[in-house]
Amino acid sequence: MSQQSERLERLIVEQEGECCVEDINARVEAMERHVSAFPADTGRDRTALKVLGNDTRYTIVRLLAAAGRELCVCEITPVVDVSDSAVSHALSDLFEAGLVTRRKDGTWRYYEATERAAALLDALDRTREGSQ
Repeated sequence: MSQQSERLERLIVEQEGECCVEDINARVEAMERHVSAFPADTGRDRTALKVLGNDTRYTIVRLLAAAGRELCVCEITPVVDVSDSAVSHALSDLFEAGLVTRRKDGTWRYYEATERAAALLDALDRTREGSQ
């Protein structure tokens, strides 16, 4: 029996008072059903969460969401304490992750938070109080 199975057996014994191989198999099968119910492609979800894990990108998406409108790069750069190229790179990452839209108008480039970004930020805001 593997170490994982032994640990699972100890958990089931502690919870149920006894355990057999069928109990272990049933518990593993139940967990596998949960995993199989995950969306088929969670890559964009993981990418969005990863992108928000950077201070600069998080600040930019928060700024865009708070503004509630498109912002030009020239409006974003002065309030983010990084180089112009770092802001451009962060905005590209946010765009690729589906967290901002972008629009070019002549030489100006505008960005806006997507509904997905707003929903993620809202979820973080709503759950922050309970986790402290």
